Amino acid sequence: MRNQTMTNDCTPRSPTGPRRADRLRHALVVMWLLVTGASAPGAIDDDTTPLSVRITSPLGRTGFTGTIRIVAQVDAPPGATLQPVRFYVDAALLGEVGDGPPYAVEWEDDNPFIPHEITVEVSDDDGHHARDAVSLKPYEITVEAETLSVLLEVSVQDQDGRFITEIGESAFRLREDDVPQVLELVAPETMPATYTLLIDSSQSMARRFDIVRRAAGRLVPYLRPDDRVLVAPFSQTLGPLTGPTDDWDTIGDAITAITPHGGTAILESLANVAEHLDGLAGRHVVVLVTDGYDEHSNVTFDTALAAVKRTRATVYVIGIGGVAGISLRGKDLLRRLAVETGGRAFFPARATQLPDVHELVAADVRFRHLVGYTPTNQRHDGTWRRISLTTRDPRLRVRTRPGYFAPAPPPLRPSLEFTVTDTARRYLDVSVEDLIVVEDGVEQTVESFQEAVTPVSIVLALDASGSMRKRAAAVTEAARTFVQALRPNDSLGVVLFADRPVFAHDLTTDRTLSLEAIDQYHSVGGTALYDALADSFDRLAHVEGRRVVVLLTDGRDEDNPGTAPGSVRTFEQALERLKETGTTVFAIGLGPKIGRAV
Repeated sequence: MRNQTMTNDCTPRSPTGPRRADRLRHALVVMWLLVTGASAPGAIDDDTTPLSVRITSPLGRTGFTGTIRIVAQVDAPPGATLQPVRFYVDAALLGEVGDGPPYAVEWEDDNPFIPHEITVEVSDDDGHHARDAVSLKPYEITVEAETLSVLLEVSVQDQDGRFITEIGESAFRLREDDVPQVLELVAPETMPATYTLLIDSSQSMARRFDIVRRAAGRLVPYLRPDDRVLVAPFSQTLGPLTGPTDDWDTIGDAITAITPHGGTAILESLANVAEHLDGLAGRHVVVLVTDGYDEHSNVTFDTALAAVKRTRATVYVIGIGGVAGISLRGKDLLRRLAVETGGRAFFPARATQLPDVHELVAADVRFRHLVGYTPTNQRHDGTWRRISLTTRDPRLRVRTRPGYFAPAPPPLRPSLEFTVTDTARRYLDVSVEDLIVVEDGVEQTVESFQEAVTPVSIVLALDASGSMRKRAAAVTEAARTFVQALRPNDSLGVVLFADRPVFAHDLTTDRTLSLEAIDQYHSVGGTALYDALADSFDRLAHVEGRRVVVLLTDGRDEDNPGTAPGSVRTFEQALERLKETGTTVFAIGLGPKIGRAV
């Protein structure tokens, strides 16, 4: 038997693929042997089933940072003795499993924006080898288009609860915030769906967990070939995730492996799941299986609901036990969670009702229509837009989500550049934990903190007025030292100012020009301080990145006799230009006549 190497690129696979076909053929052969009493045909041999391995979870990136279950399914010839199955991430051995199935290891995906390759290898004692690999592409953040379009998933039923499968645009009436809208699309929903099985695995579910396993497992047979499943157990936090996968055995094994423990944080887990659903293609369906008893969530119901609404996921709630906890305020809030996302809530009193529940969930997902339109309100303001969709036939019942959040305007992300010193003016190292940022009395969250290492554009403004004559040597020496200390990629321009400011040279990384300008320094005339500052800010206004002015001066803004202002522009005008350009100023004052307030 030749060795087999298998590689995939995360493209969807049908659950009825080659492995299932092999099992079906074997089952038919066994049935034929039992019925006829015939001996096995020559084609069925211990060595005709090749050794193979297939990664079934994950088949793509979700955007989650946390624990992911890597799962592989192994098919081996009858009687073969397998060596431990080896799991690799980026060619580094992650772990081995020798007592499967299931063959699964846990991996911390701590940065979904970095690509990874997962590889699984297996060998048997006869020297056969098999390998499979999955490339996990970096998680991508989708940027909203300028034109806002809305797609609604809609189910339509008659008075007897039968789903209406054929319906046209003329049958619907749509309003957004009471404004009539024009429908552009009405079609049967055929897009593949990702089902997130959000399964309550807290200790309060221990008595009912056999029912939970059956409840989650019974949904699988109703999935379509291109649908995928993400199994997400939770207690106080989300547990190890399995998927997205299209393999039934992997889904079943993941559900079976869940062990109830700890407290419950339904709302927090729901919000965390919703945060990353946009990373998965297609429709999003969340099936929440819980007893409704929430005791540890740090987010409110409205916050969790808003998070789900932003992903446009449909939530189906299966309340095991029929009683909801106080923190969720009972069945009404669970039902509201489902209704406001276009889903449904079920509270089966007995386990025997679960098949009916799953038939209803599957039918509700399967018999849906897509309704699309371009809203007349195209503002990106992040507000909630209320939708009303009805039919012209009052006997038909329409169910869809009640609205959507418009895209938010681009966030403002101000950056601050600063230094930290102690009382002796010695520079200190600090971490993000040492910082408290307050804006208008409100404490802010620091999203990034790092040493400022990007190139800086600097204007060195040297006072060359007559009063600087006695300090000329000190000024030029300090200026040369400053120039020689700059990093090679920092740009520097030099301004000399007396009666008026003059650029000795423009921004450049050529330090020779700066040193030559300093060598030409001589002091004479008045002090056009404000004009020098304003001209420096004007030059830096057209530069990308960080901007700095370093000022050396010994006096106030004045003309040569010292009886009038030396600048055409005022201090207020220079200050306004400073604010507009976001420039940082380092001022070094020399002598007793400094305008300290300035």
